[in-house]
Amino acid sequence: MPRLSLYKPERGKDDNYISRVMHEMFTVGGVDLYVHKYLGPLDQPNTSATSPGNTNPLSTGITGIQDLLFLENRDRKYDTSVYTMRGVYRINDNDFDLQQFGLFLTGDTMFATFHYRDMIDIIGRKLMIGDVMEMPNLIDYYPLDEGISAALKRFYVVQDASRAAEGFAATWWPHLWRVKLQPLVDSQEYKDILNNVLATDSGDSNNTLGQVLSTYNKYLAINDAVVTRAEEDVPESGYDTSAFYTLPVDDGGNANILVTPTAKVEGYLTGDGLPPNGATVNAGVGFPASPTEGQYFLRLDFAPNRLFRYNGTRWVAIEDAVRTSLTPGAGNKTQLSGFINDTNKFMSNSIAWDAIRITSNVYVPEANSSTISFTFSSGLVVTNVPYLSTYGAKTRLNNVAITNTVSNAGGTIGITVANTYVNGDLLEYTIYSHVINERQSLSQALRPSADNL
Repeated sequence: MPRLSLYKPERGKDDNYISRVMHEMFTVGGVDLYVHKYLGPLDQPNTSATSPGNTNPLSTGITGIQDLLFLENRDRKYDTSVYTMRGVYRINDNDFDLQQFGLFLTGDTMFATFHYRDMIDIIGRKLMIGDVMEMPNLIDYYPLDEGISAALKRFYVVQDASRAAEGFAATWWPHLWRVKLQPLVDSQEYKDILNNVLATDSGDSNNTLGQVLSTYNKYLAINDAVVTRAEEDVPESGYDTSAFYTLPVDDGGNANILVTPTAKVEGYLTGDGLPPNGATVNAGVGFPASPTEGQYFLRLDFAPNRLFRYNGTRWVAIEDAVRTSLTPGAGNKTQLSGFINDTNKFMSNSIAWDAIRITSNVYVPEANSSTISFTFSSGLVVTNVPYLSTYGAKTRLNNVAITNTVSNAGGTIGITVANTYVNGDLLEYTIYSHVINERQSLSQALRPSADNL
């Protein structure tokens, strides 16, 4: 008589019977779940430094990689078809866990179970990490946000998958597949779903799921509020010495309130470019023609700006305006802005140059020049160079570099300068066809191209 054994090396009729029974159990007691099938990372275009529009110098020689720091592609591609499967999951209460270091919600993770053979027949493979589940039975018909006029859908992401312990039959063959689910959040990986699925269960709203789930605008508002308060508390780097009175003295070292001080309080990052004791000061790119003794003047063409005092025969340097805002920006000339947050461009391959003698009258360009017109009131220079968004321009006023804005002026490149100028000033511009970000920027080196979308 052969030895009795429930286990058999091959899956026979007993196994098929148990599978059909479990299938019926899921059909009767399960719930429909919509599966968005993960197909893999989204193919990235090959990019090189010579390709038009490329602004990432780190892409030179490296193709198809979004994040060069972690060597990963964040964008994911999902099947356009949506699969319906029957599953079973345990409903959890959203309780607060006070035993941890802080306050945590314990009900945001769910475990769902699916029939193994049904899963293979429907989607063609096992559920895996990256698949997205839509829960139609968890639709929220009464959202708290009054701006949302319809019910909100609920999406979960598969974080882990394995055979379910309760799915092993008496014959030792598995029949169930168990996945760990967590709520879908607005992140780069799920843009293929977030940007293509409407957030509500009706077509009367154009808001996508990503627009409803995203907390980007809220975080941005919080960050702006923090920066604003920080600028109020600490407006500039270094130390403010404007409250200190500087005693003016004559050439003999005696106090004399009839003259202006020849020095200021010195210290680490105390130079603000302002004269002592609240004296008046003029500013510009050139000294006045007829100065008076003791007059202060701030030269704006020095970087940083430099404060001078006229002693009767020459302009004597008093201090440099080294104090600057701690918030990185165009007006911040410190390493905090110039290296860590570098927004400057490296330009090469000049294709056009011209010099304009500024006049408030109608400007008449010389023959064969690159300039078509110049408007004194707006500072707009219209050139004859065809407009391309990848082109850039550098401008100089009286041989001093100034900022500009390049725009499309009716099909040709327009250059707008915002600096104060007068009749007779010389404005020069050079247009370049090759423009890339400066490479010494730390933020550009660490920022993946996926974050630049």
